[in-house]
Amino acid sequence: MTWIEDLAHRADAVLPDYVSEYYHSYAGDGSCGREGIADWNALRLRPSVLRDASIQSTATQVLGTPVSAPILVAPMAQQVGARPEGEVLTAQGAAKAGTLLGVSTNTGATFSDIAAQGAPWWYQVYVARNREATRLLVQRAAAADAKALILTVDTTPIGREIPAIDPRNWPAGPRKNRTANLTADELDRFGADTDMALDLTPDTIGWLAETSGLPVLCKGVLTARDARRCVDAGADGIIVSTHGGRRLGNSVTSAYALPEILAEVGSEVEVHVDSGIRGGAQAAAAIALGAKAVHIGRPVMWGLAADGADGVAAVLATYQAEFVTTLRQMGIGSVHDLAPRDVVVRR
Repeated sequence: MTWIEDLAHRADAVLPDYVSEYYHSYAGDGSCGREGIADWNALRLRPSVLRDASIQSTATQVLGTPVSAPILVAPMAQQVGARPEGEVLTAQGAAKAGTLLGVSTNTGATFSDIAAQGAPWWYQVYVARNREATRLLVQRAAAADAKALILTVDTTPIGREIPAIDPRNWPAGPRKNRTANLTADELDRFGADTDMALDLTPDTIGWLAETSGLPVLCKGVLTARDARRCVDAGADGIIVSTHGGRRLGNSVTSAYALPEILAEVGSEVEVHVDSGIRGGAQAAAAIALGAKAVHIGRPVMWGLAADGADGVAAVLATYQAEFVTTLRQMGIGSVHDLAPRDVVVRR
């Protein structure tokens, strides 16, 4: 059993069954989620010898924001399901680790409370059917010092596919909260029109940038052709993602899609990646391929459930320590020296 599997068991022991099942859920039969982990594990690194690797530097920047390592916290909904404070504790852990977190539209914590913890953060936008609701949320995120927007460009219907784990059907209480940044009057006014819009176009990218004054990354891109469309429409970054296998049960994995997207737009914008990265060695492989950073989801959520802010910090510290060890074993002194020559993609 890996340390992450052990952590997941510890988290499951303290979570209600419906929350635990939601965190473990995948789209379809789960093949994309399972293969996502397997594809990252199948990458092979090529160590170099007789190179000075006495000191490792992992510090970098993402869209101009300094971070201690290119290992970020992915935006995840329903963190209050793990702990009542939700992203407030996640932000505390991220701050301790010296990194950045994403914050989902579906959060039960206020932007101001998250921002007060001192970690830089990006706001993940699920564009609502009523664009006014999204405009309010985006402007409030910008006012609370969000550094960028993450536009989810695909749909993630996991809750609708499995109604029993849809958070909207959870028992009433703090674990169910997902709308902390709209007032009760606004929720009454918008009603079901706060649900995710299905009519997005590339023009949405420019609208969000103009509305917020912030850079926009597009998350959920799995093909070079869509990466090109996003960048041509003004995206400042791409996040290659299957939402941890929750997008389409039999889609290609993020590890599979990353090389073609890097070849298409990697010289123009930052390309990030998530979904199934289960250790520092896999993170190093992603960076070697050309990704600017990786985003970690479920392991952080399990750390939050098991041990709160300290659990989040411990997960990130372990990833960072494994990343440093991998650099040292590869004969590399700086994260910036990782290159495609250092990794083999096996098909």
